[in-house]
Amino acid sequence: MENKSRTIFFVSDSTGITAQTLGYSLLSQFEELDIEHFTWSYIKDKNKALEVIHHINQISKNGEPRPVVFATLSDVEIRYLVSACNALFIDLLGTFISPLEREFGIQSSHAIGRSHSIRNKIMPYDNRIEAINFALQHDDGASLLHYQKADTILVGVSRSGKTPTCVFLATQFGIKAANFPLTEEDAEDGLLPQSIRTFKQKVFGLTINAERLQQIRQERRPNSRYATLVQCSIEVQQIENLYRRLQIPYVDTTSTSIEEIAALIMQKIDMPQGPQSRRAYQPVV
Repeated sequence: MENKSRTIFFVSDSTGITAQTLGYSLLSQFEELDIEHFTWSYIKDKNKALEVIHHINQISKNGEPRPVVFATLSDVEIRYLVSACNALFIDLLGTFISPLEREFGIQSSHAIGRSHSIRNKIMPYDNRIEAINFALQHDDGASLLHYQKADTILVGVSRSGKTPTCVFLATQFGIKAANFPLTEEDAEDGLLPQSIRTFKQKVFGLTINAERLQQIRQERRPNSRYATLVQCSIEVQQIENLYRRLQIPYVDTTSTSIEEIAALIMQKIDMPQGPQSRRAYQPVV
């Protein structure tokens, strides 16, 4: 029987985030694969490279299937050294850099950690700090000021993931995201609260499985009415009915990663020319 268990190494001369992001995207296509993963960051010299190689080769010596290495190593010598390990070596930078050099007609700098500087050019640091402050000031309906400046307003029942999503959108993309809790009374009225009704075109809804919501609320307020499965089920059903009736786009956060949630929100608010450029929302089908 084929062994569906593999050891994965993410090896980088910087934080390793790029290697992980690309690697996980590829691995997600193999749902039956059982993986154990290790991340080696800031591999910038020969000694550290040899240490990584030792750990990678040790897997094969133990009789296990050879590991898979996803690498983002800018230094050619270090990259060549690690590529000689007893593993499937996937060079995430080299795969794309060479074709781009040929296309652009210029040599790449092979500099370490340049993705951060490019990101800062696209979305300046000050923009992200401003967006983070905006998210914190407009968290959970704490402030209703400046909603006209919001790029999006997330709504949903309590504990459906609004706050972490707003902070992620701010830190990663500089998006000014406010969030507003919808109550059982709001759903019964069949209308958005007056304070956000004017900004309906910016509203994006979050929902969640009632059983999962009950687990989260039980940790926050044990044995309360707020945390009962009956109450959670009622709120979720009513809120989803409200979304559909008002044609508010929404996403189920139960088993969706925050990165996926953010991507869906960005698709709906559409940012072809930065945060000030918007097309109208389309209801989720």
